[in-house]
Amino acid sequence: MLKKSFIGLAKPYIKYESIGDRLPGSNNISAPNTVTLLLPVPFDQTADDLLKEGDTVKTGQKLSVSENHDEYVISTVTGKVVSISSFTGKFDRLYTAISIETAKKEELDDQFKEHCNSPTIDSAARFLGCAPGRPPFNLFSDPDKPIDTIIVCGTDSDLLVQTNQYLVQSDMDAIKTGISTLKKITGIDNIIMVVPEDLVQECSNAGIEVNSVSSQYPSALPQLIMQNILGKVVPSGKSCEDLGVCFFSAEAVVSVGNAFKDGKIPITKTITLIKKDESRILVDARIGTPINEIFKAVDINLSEKDRVIIGGPMTGSSVYSEKHPVEPDTDAIIIQDKENLPLTSDYPCINCGECIRICPAKIPVNMLVRFLEAEQYEEGASEYDLFSCIECGLCSYVCVSRIPIFQYIKLAKHELGRINTAEEVYE
Repeated sequence: MLKKSFIGLAKPYIKYESIGDRLPGSNNISAPNTVTLLLPVPFDQTADDLLKEGDTVKTGQKLSVSENHDEYVISTVTGKVVSISSFTGKFDRLYTAISIETAKKEELDDQFKEHCNSPTIDSAARFLGCAPGRPPFNLFSDPDKPIDTIIVCGTDSDLLVQTNQYLVQSDMDAIKTGISTLKKITGIDNIIMVVPEDLVQECSNAGIEVNSVSSQYPSALPQLIMQNILGKVVPSGKSCEDLGVCFFSAEAVVSVGNAFKDGKIPITKTITLIKKDESRILVDARIGTPINEIFKAVDINLSEKDRVIIGGPMTGSSVYSEKHPVEPDTDAIIIQDKENLPLTSDYPCINCGECIRICPAKIPVNMLVRFLEAEQYEEGASEYDLFSCIECGLCSYVCVSRIPIFQYIKLAKHELGRINTAEEVYE
């Protein structure tokens, strides 16, 4: 996966691994006794009683706790709500956790089925925002940012992950149906699919333009796809949506295709599970399944001080509970053995220049990290291009001093976001 030139000034070449010609099977995880669904709003004990403990729900039912916001989750089991509580995610983001005890007999909610004969962008946004792959239909509601291009990503942006590659090979019919549906409900004809080089031929009958991405990491990140395939550079501090481009994962498109074809909201997430020995298997689990139920089903035993990461090895985040639930965009789970953990340090930067050579955005990382370590986030943003970072994690990967640069950058962006939000509220 890693190739490095003998010549010291050349940057390392890190390669994505293809899923290959041999399609792996997927392990189906049974519905757990309890699922936990994360509603992206802070828990409020005074919220409207749209949902309360003791309520019974059906599989596929839309759940919300208040009429004051549009956020919702979709129940992935039939059962009884046993708790509604606060949940803290990455960077102290607050959620409302809805735990549902699974009933023995499953009943399907049919509210979405009524909208399947005449699909619209409104019905998709109202029911499919929490489907596997988390289709970003909310991006089509902003009149100030009109979308004119959709990119379907049949490749996985992080290393070792095979979720979207697998779905391209195993469910191409659903992808074609999903693309056709997207054209119909959005009115956008400019839909482009990007896949690894060895899958271009397989996708040639998708009915849309198909492009390949380089095997060199991080070419599958949205900003580099924009640059290398569309010829558009995303300015610092801007998003792809600001340039009229929206990204759907292959799994999100599969969800759209299957939902409107079958009249049911998909509830099962495909996940690449990376074990302690770096071997990989694919699992299918219902959204809301505690990750320890997945470990139990595939005979993985965690030891004290083992690390569990949600996401890929370059950009994933550690979680600190085996009961952390599977979310609609959980593409990978990594288990790292306690004896094989990469260590970080507070050793100072030695100005080796590795981070600068490898940075795809050409940021002076060695200078930026000094400001971020000192919590001088605004200075780092204004003087050393913090918001040009595309968050690939390569700087941390090559850092000789083992400084957690990627984490400093994520924290800085989060803190500046909080400051800007507070200023807007104050004004």
